[in-house]
Amino acid sequence: QVQLVESGGGLVQPGGSLRLSCAVSTSAFSRYVMGWYRQTPGNQRDLVATIVSGGSTIYADSVKGRFTISRDNAKNTAYLQMDSLKPEDTAVYYCNAKLLIGFGSYWGQGTQVTVSS
Repeated sequence: QVQLVESGGGLVQPGGSLRLSCAVSTSAFSRYVMGWYRQTPGNQRDLVATIVSGGSTIYADSVKGRFTISRDNAKNTAYLQMDSLKPEDTAVYYCNAKLLIGFGSYWGQGTQVTVSS
């Protein structure tokens, strides 16, 4: 069973930065597309960014130019660097690992990010 452990959430002021990490327990990390999603109460879980093993990325329009997704295949870890944070970025952030080929999608437990003065 693939397990994802997230860390790095917290409280930050508007304009500040946070870095989220997602460690994945698998021997086939490079086969997974890594993604970050976020969810606020009463709303669906929305895509923030994804990255494949080769480094190609996709971002939601709302975070382009402010967030950067990356991965370290040697450490089985994905990251989300969040800069210029806004109050509307407040949400629970979830890490996802999805097999590029085949079936298999796994979620982390979520980490709270709160942007407030």
